[in-house]
Amino acid sequence: MAWSWRYEKRDGGEVIPVAGSVPQFPTQADAESWVGEVWRELLDQGVDGVTLLENGTKVYGPMSLHPTE
Repeated sequence: MAWSWRYEKRDGGEVIPVAGSVPQFPTQADAESWVGEVWRELLDQGVDGVTLLENGTKVYGPMSLHPTE
């Protein structure tokens, strides 16, 4: 299984972050821990929200990265 995040703008359009890569994770917990560590960096790169994907299929989201939402 491969877990990843889709990065999104407020309108649902996909964003490619400055780093340009979308990391893959072996477990859902690894993916969730990672986004918990880097959400501020993603927000600074213009990412408003994320959607969790398992092998390209939506698991949940979008989840806002803005702290007041």
